[in-house]
Amino acid sequence: MKVLIADKFPDKYVQQIKDLGLEVIYSPQLGENDLPVAAVDVDMIVVRSTVVNELTIKEAKNLNLIIRAGAGVNNINIKAANQKGVYVANCPGKNAIAVAELAMGLILSLDRRIPDNVIDFRNGVWNKGEYSKAEGLYGKNLGIIGVGNIGKEVAKRALSFGMNVYGKDISRIEGVMIKDFSEMDQILPMCDIISIHLPSTPETKKLFNKEMFGYVKPGALIVNTSRADVIDEEAMIEAIKEKKIRVALDVFKGEPEQKSGSVESHLKDIPGVYVTHHIGASTEQAQNAVAEETVKIIKDFMHSGVIAHWVNRAKVTDAHYQLVVKHYDRPGVLASILDVIRTGNINIEEIENIIFEGGVVACCTMKLETSATAEMLKQMNENPNVLSVSHISLD
Repeated sequence: MKVLIADKFPDKYVQQIKDLGLEVIYSPQLGENDLPVAAVDVDMIVVRSTVVNELTIKEAKNLNLIIRAGAGVNNINIKAANQKGVYVANCPGKNAIAVAELAMGLILSLDRRIPDNVIDFRNGVWNKGEYSKAEGLYGKNLGIIGVGNIGKEVAKRALSFGMNVYGKDISRIEGVMIKDFSEMDQILPMCDIISIHLPSTPETKKLFNKEMFGYVKPGALIVNTSRADVIDEEAMIEAIKEKKIRVALDVFKGEPEQKSGSVESHLKDIPGVYVTHHIGASTEQAQNAVAEETVKIIKDFMHSGVIAHWVNRAKVTDAHYQLVVKHYDRPGVLASILDVIRTGNINIEEIENIIFEGGVVACCTMKLETSATAEMLKQMNENPNVLSVSHISLD
């Protein structure tokens, strides 16, 4: 089996993948347009930021598994993977501390205008009077938009700075001492600082639009270390000019895919905007944690077929009934049960067969699209190798 690693990956963990008996193609310089050829005969692809597009997935004739060595999977064409039956997995939470550390660094940088201090010094300018006007973070209201693994780590650090921490999330917030607000028009106007930690989804795309920036208080600080498309940049620029807000971004529209080279962005010439090079997860600690989890996903897949953090498994299926058959663990028993189901033209959405210790009896659970008939259940129960049959509605 071949594994293509198309982004930078610690040497130690490249070797661990090789030690599993796999052929590893380590090509961290590859870009989106290089992958269709590079991945044509590989079984697995590991990426960080490199885009795995529809063509790559279609052309890769042996592809079974794509691992995003990080949390989000917006650089992988999930729809194409679904249509070809390719597993997509990620490594959630492993880089949360690293991103949270950068978010806090950007908050401090905005408050103290650290980058501007450094630029002036390098240009031979001394401006202590101007840079002595920082507000300070103690007692300030921080709004965390997206309270997942990263947002919670930001909350812990902000609380230690003596900040008042508020959160807005699509799910219930647990694990940190923060107050939950239901609506953005309630949380944004009260926040001195806003830190965004949202995935890229249809619901979050350009969430921070003109309306949302209208709720933001004048002079607020905004940090985005999540995804570029959650912010409408034109609306953001308008708010910078009109409301004197300051912004720090680790992601931005038109960000270069290559690891080095030139960069062009209209943000370069806007005072009050700090941009880092999409380095939120780029600490040695985080990369080692993500790499270790990647190796574990590959190992589990090889040895058990189980996919840890499988993100494109259907959360909702067409199953409306559950059939549970306890049977003797003998050849042909399950085949006879499936034959009965086939006669009713019933589609099995999910199936799991578990063996009891000792290997004598097994239990097969099937999720069915339509109901088995009484006659079909009778046929199953009459099988001498079947111990019991139960059939329930899931609706």
